[in-house]
Amino acid sequence: MRRTTSVLTATMFAAAMGVVAAGPASASAAPAWGHRHHHAVKTSPYVALGDSYSSAAGVQPSVVGSPPVCSRSTLNYAHDIAAVTKPTSFTDVTCSGAKTSDFYSSQSAGVAPQLDAVTNKTRLVTMTIGGNDEDVFVDSFFGCAAISSTDITGNPCQKKYGSTFTDEIVNQTYPHLVAALRAVHQKAPHATVAIIGYPEILPTTGSLACYPSMPISLGDVPWLHHQQDVLNSVVRRAAWKTGSRFIDMAPSSTGHDACQPESKRWIEPAVGPVNAFPVHPNAVGEAAMARQTLLQLGIRAHAVR
Repeated sequence: MRRTTSVLTATMFAAAMGVVAAGPASASAAPAWGHRHHHAVKTSPYVALGDSYSSAAGVQPSVVGSPPVCSRSTLNYAHDIAAVTKPTSFTDVTCSGAKTSDFYSSQSAGVAPQLDAVTNKTRLVTMTIGGNDEDVFVDSFFGCAAISSTDITGNPCQKKYGSTFTDEIVNQTYPHLVAALRAVHQKAPHATVAIIGYPEILPTTGSLACYPSMPISLGDVPWLHHQQDVLNSVVRRAAWKTGSRFIDMAPSSTGHDACQPESKRWIEPAVGPVNAFPVHPNAVGEAAMARQTLLQLGIRAHAVR
């Protein structure tokens, strides 16, 4: 068991987030935005920022000419949105592994600060960001996988870490998100800035049927699910604070988590992922994120893919 767990953990770390989903758009999902007054959304020029959930890490085909480290796919939700709205210009600088700090500085060689793509002429900006800050996603999801075999039916990760990760999200990630969103608004004062919530990765309860593909102890599944809820609530609050739009993925992605069969899931599992990095959205999930963004922004559009 120890050898098996080590292999699974290594597999997960090898694709670590660039980090941390969607059938028909949920008509019940209400638009959410900050306190500023918003006019009709203009979609041109359009700039896509964000992390691996924005870049569609591991989903083929990749963007020709983009830095390989960014794992940027032509099937990411930004490309889907651009295909529908047909902006006069579209710039995709999403990059696997991005943190809010990578908005201001180079993430790695050949990768410019993401804010460099945003200008006074930009009218639409989309992103998922924040999951990688403080390394919360890697430390929690992949850290739990490393110790899950010690108590498969229990909650060893919760016992070890307690509120460590949610405390970091609330006390550190939140102000980072507020600063990043304000910086985007400063560079593009006339733009609609939309930050998309992370789709559901795990169900609310664990099961032995899911354990082999998502090696998380059963008792730790609800704990990690709660952690993601806290992250999304912080993203929502930051959007409200800065007059940005929050795109809620929780209602529509429920029941499409990584524990579902291949025909139903929008997030690929840690073991045996299909055309996506482990624990990341597949092409169907990316299309769903695009649909929800268009729906919740009130943009009339034909079906996405």
